[in-house]
Amino acid sequence: MMSIEKIQEIIHNEIKHISYPSSPFELYEPMAYVLEGTGKRIRPAMVLLSYNLYKDNIEFALKPAIGLEMFHNFTLLHDDIMDKADIRRNKSTVHKKWNENVAILSGDAMMIKSFQFFLDLPPMVQSEVFKTFTQTAIEVCEGQQLDMNFETQKNVSTEEYMNMIRLKTAVLIAASLKIGAQLAQAPSTDIQQLYNIGIQIGLAFQLQDDYLDAFGNVTSFGKKIGSDIVDNKKTFLLISALQKTNTSQRKKLLDIFSDQFISPSKKIETVIALYNEIGIADFTLNFIQQYIQQSLTLLEKLSVSSKTDILKSFILSLLNRNN
Repeated sequence: MMSIEKIQEIIHNEIKHISYPSSPFELYEPMAYVLEGTGKRIRPAMVLLSYNLYKDNIEFALKPAIGLEMFHNFTLLHDDIMDKADIRRNKSTVHKKWNENVAILSGDAMMIKSFQFFLDLPPMVQSEVFKTFTQTAIEVCEGQQLDMNFETQKNVSTEEYMNMIRLKTAVLIAASLKIGAQLAQAPSTDIQQLYNIGIQIGLAFQLQDDYLDAFGNVTSFGKKIGSDIVDNKKTFLLISALQKTNTSQRKKLLDIFSDQFISPSKKIETVIALYNEIGIADFTLNFIQQYIQQSLTLLEKLSVSSKTDILKSFILSLLNRNN
C-alpha cells in the first residue's frame, strides 16, 4: 500500500501540471488560483486510497481522481458566491479577488473540465464510474438547493439537516471511495460498503466544519470564525441548541438571530456564550464521534480489511482536525 504522503504528492504534482489556455485570462486564471496550494486533497486521495486497496497501479485512477477534485472546487466557487464568503483556505475567494461573473463562469468551466478527466477510461469501467459521478453531481446540487431553502425555512429538523449535508457534502466523499473501488473492479459488496463508509465520513466532516465555524481558530480554520452565526445559517449547532434550550435561552437565541442591528462581533460572542451555556460543543463532538466509529466499524467488514490501516489513519486525521 502506498503512503498517504506519497499519494498526496502524486496528486499535487498532477494538479500543478494541469495545462490551461492563456486566453481569456479571466476564465482560466481563477481555475489555477483555486486549485493551487497544498491542501489535503481529500476526494482524490480517497479515490486513490480506495483503488490501492485492490490494485497497485494507481496511475490508472489518477485522472478520475483529479476530475473529482476539479468538480469539488467548482462547487466551492459557486458556494462562496451564495454564502457571500470573503475567505477560502486563508485567501480571498474568487468573486472577491475578481468578481461574481468571473467566479460563475470559471466555476462553470471547471465543472465542464471535470468531466473530461473521465473520457479516456476503458469501456469496462467507464459506464459505471461515470454513472456514479453524474448521479453524485446532481445530488450535490440538490444539497446546495436545500441549504439555500433552509435560509427562509422557519424550522429545520435535525433529520432535514442531516439529509441536506448528506447530499451537499457526504455523497461526494462517498463517491470518491466508490469510484476508486469501481476503477479497481473490486467486489460489488465492497464497492457499496466503501460508499457507506464515505457517507459516515462526510457527515462527520460537515458536522466538524459546523463545530469549527463556532469553536475553531481563524488561522488554522482558513475561514472567518462565526460566519455561519452572522449569516443566520441553520447549522447543526443552532438546530441542536434550539432543541436543547430552556424557555429563556430559546427566546434569547431567537432574539439575537432576528436582531438586524446587532454588530457581527457581538452576535458571535453572544451566540457562542449561549452555546457554551447549553453544552453544544460537547454535544456536537459526541455526535461526530458516533459517525467516526460507524465508519471504522464498516471498514472492518471489507474483504480487504487487513489492508485498510492507511485509509483508516487518513480518515482519523480528517475527523480530528482543527481546519
